[in-house]
Order: sequence, then structure tokens, then C-alpha cells
Amino acid sequence: MKEIEIDCPCCEAKLLVDVRTRTVLRHSTPAELDEFGKPRRGGTAKWDAAASKIADRKSRGTDAFDAALSKEKERERDLDDLFDRARSKIDERRRELED
Repeated sequence: MKEIEIDCPCCEAKLLVDVRTRTVLRHSTPAELDEFGKPRRGGTAKWDAAASKIADRKSRGTDAFDAALSKEKERERDLDDLFDRARSKIDERRRELED
């Protein structure tokens, strides 16, 4: 992987770009840079933000799974109701034809 570091002429941020995929790997504002122009290390704010994103993603996944499971259970009940209604219609028609 080949990476290049670019200084943004507008906001003076440092961008780390993957040349092959043309994606920005890291964006550092001037306030996040040390006296040598490199991203500061040891700050826990980004780490905490990433950890909370992962925790949120996990809870969203669990919520989505629970919602899909309850929908599937409702679907089974709805199909049973539909089948019962169709059966009762057939029984009604049989009775009408027998009379």
C-alpha cells in the first residue's frame, strides 16, 4: 500500500491518502498536530469515540436482529391466520354446494 501525506491548502489539515484506492486514511486538523506537523499521539478522545461507535454498532445489530426475529414470528402467525381464513372460505363454499 502506497500512502502520501498532503497538506490541504484550504484548511491546512494533513491528509493521509492511499494512492491505490484514492481514499483518505487519516485527516488531522492543525489543532490535532504537534509542533512537527505530525498527528499527536496519546489522545484518548479519538479512541473513546471509536469505542463508543463500535458499542453503538453492536447494540444496533442486536436491536435489528430482535426486530427481524419478532417480525418473523408475526409473519408465521399472519400466515396461519391467512391459511385459517382460506380454509373457512372453502368450508363455506362446500356447505353452499351441498345445500
